[in-house]
Amino acid sequence: MNASVATQRRAVAKTSRTSTPAPVGGIDLGGTKIQAAVVDAEGKVHGDARRPTPTTGGPEDVIAAMAEAMLEAAQKAGTDTSKLGGIGVGAPGSIDEGTGSLANASNLPGWSEPFPLAQRLSEALDTGVRLGNDVQVATDAEARLGAGQPYPSLIGVFWGTGVGGGIVLDDKPWLGRGAAGEIGHMVVKRGGARCPCGRRGCMEAYAGRRAMEAKARRDREAGKKTDLFKIAEEHGRDRLTSGIWARALEHDDPMAKKLIDRAIKALGAGIASAVNLLDVDAVIIGGGLGVRFGAPYAKRIEKRMGKHLFDVDTPPAVHVAALGDFGGAIGASLLWRPAPSR
Repeated sequence: MNASVATQRRAVAKTSRTSTPAPVGGIDLGGTKIQAAVVDAEGKVHGDARRPTPTTGGPEDVIAAMAEAMLEAAQKAGTDTSKLGGIGVGAPGSIDEGTGSLANASNLPGWSEPFPLAQRLSEALDTGVRLGNDVQVATDAEARLGAGQPYPSLIGVFWGTGVGGGIVLDDKPWLGRGAAGEIGHMVVKRGGARCPCGRRGCMEAYAGRRAMEAKARRDREAGKKTDLFKIAEEHGRDRLTSGIWARALEHDDPMAKKLIDRAIKALGAGIASAVNLLDVDAVIIGGGLGVRFGAPYAKRIEKRMGKHLFDVDTPPAVHVAALGDFGGAIGASLLWRPAPSR
């Protein structure tokens, strides 16, 4: 091969790599499920897999389940994890992006002290790993690819195991000093219900699925009637997932209706308070419960917000997250994709 041909081939190979970047992986690490996906540069999912989040053990058990899910997703996409451009992880808890460690993940078993999540997962999957806050990366995905695209500023509210939040201001994620967006811990009632965080009166104490389930169990033990746990048993669930709550509502279960109404009131008050502070263009409702209940319940939250908004004449737009269950995994993959300028 002469030098001219070799030079041309190298140029073609370089152009190919530039125009078609390698797909990347994304993992949404939640309190109930682990969702993995292989995502291209346009945000399209080419392979996915899901595992239940372990309820016992510790970080090593959670990482093993994450690796299994990512390996399966890559196989479905017709590739290998070592050939991915990297893997992003959206995780709950306290994240040190510099070291790739995760701590204080209260919804994960035995995960309180800092643990080198990125390093261990990278070793298991033979590619680079980056960490981001689970709700912030999902909010970024909605801002760049989903329901938030028309808006330069928005709040993402992810109603699921807990209630998480993400903030985008002037097209940029707002992280504060590292803990911005904890909307679930807006106080909606001083001295109110005990939150899983240990404090009282947080929005999450009324609207988080984990707290709602704990309240349902206490009420059942106090003699109040419900079919919530019967429905869960019939469907082989040991937790009250978003699907169980939806089925209970379909059957007009009185306790389910009462607790969901209570949650919506708390969400309305807490979200409105955040809007009063930041004056954003839009609110995106996501998470397991938010997506499952969809537009009708987003409208109910919007109506409750109206009771607390300062600027009632120009309220923010309210939308359901458009990326659905894949929003968190797609958002995690964006940790490897620089945001384009508008």
